[in-house]
Amino acid sequence: MRKRELVRYRASIYDNYHWRDFVFRPGDIVISTPPKCGTTWMQMICAMLIFQEPVLTQPLSVHSPFLDTLTRSRRDVLADLEAQKHRRFIKTHTPLDGLPLEESVTYICVGRDPRDAALSLENHWENFDLASFMTTRDTTAAIDGATAEPTDIPALPDNARERFWCWADYDRPGLASLRGMLHHLQTFWDAADGVDAVLLHYDDLLTDLEGQMRGLADRLGITVSDRRWPALVNAASFDEMRAQAALTAPDAHDGVWRDNQRFFNHGTSGQWRDLLDDDDLERYRARTNAIGSADVVDWVHRGAL
Repeated sequence: MRKRELVRYRASIYDNYHWRDFVFRPGDIVISTPPKCGTTWMQMICAMLIFQEPVLTQPLSVHSPFLDTLTRSRRDVLADLEAQKHRRFIKTHTPLDGLPLEESVTYICVGRDPRDAALSLENHWENFDLASFMTTRDTTAAIDGATAEPTDIPALPDNARERFWCWADYDRPGLASLRGMLHHLQTFWDAADGVDAVLLHYDDLLTDLEGQMRGLADRLGITVSDRRWPALVNAASFDEMRAQAALTAPDAHDGVWRDNQRFFNHGTSGQWRDLLDDDDLERYRARTNAIGSADVVDWVHRGAL
């Protein structure tokens, strides 16, 4: 596939230009999702399909590194990926236009009702040890000989509804926003011929996890014996991932969460109904329709915006 210039996505916690130094292998899997749309869930699903054992032998973040992260040396992450012998499955929050494209690679995206993603992000920040994260990031920047980006996480109001609107109305280039999420999904919706791009919906994982896992196994060319499926599906369930949070929460072994289990907070759909009233929903519809394509907006909201 012809090389192209990558759209740059860089902020205080990630830099997609790390991908420019990555050498793909045939069969690699790139899990590219907007934040809070089931990234860790999809990593676990891929782990179950690849290893076909319900118990992880290492933390999920070790099996499936976050290549863009600024809290680990780029050199070390690339070396770890190069040393892996299993079929690799790599985490990123970078949209498809910021990733190198290879015909032999499968790119997986998961979409979720953006309103639920916004509420999940609320829990994320409350549980996140930002000071520890930034200390680690600055140390890593020194190792890589880079300059750490200024902290670009805006101060948020105390009111939950106002925080939702900060997320929905945020217009700077970035990923953790309504605009960023819709753009990310759009890059998969518009994936060019020859790109093996898979777009799944969070609600389908909730309602038919086994069916979704079986379908993905077929797409990835992975054969799983019938006797293994029950244990693998159970291990990839939300409740079981929460119970094993010391292994499954992102970077749990690095102490970035105040409570590893809280990372898996609710994992449900429709939480936004307790926050947004009719006026909010009318404003949200107007905002969403103004910044997203009709096809993607309809798909991610399951036709019920």
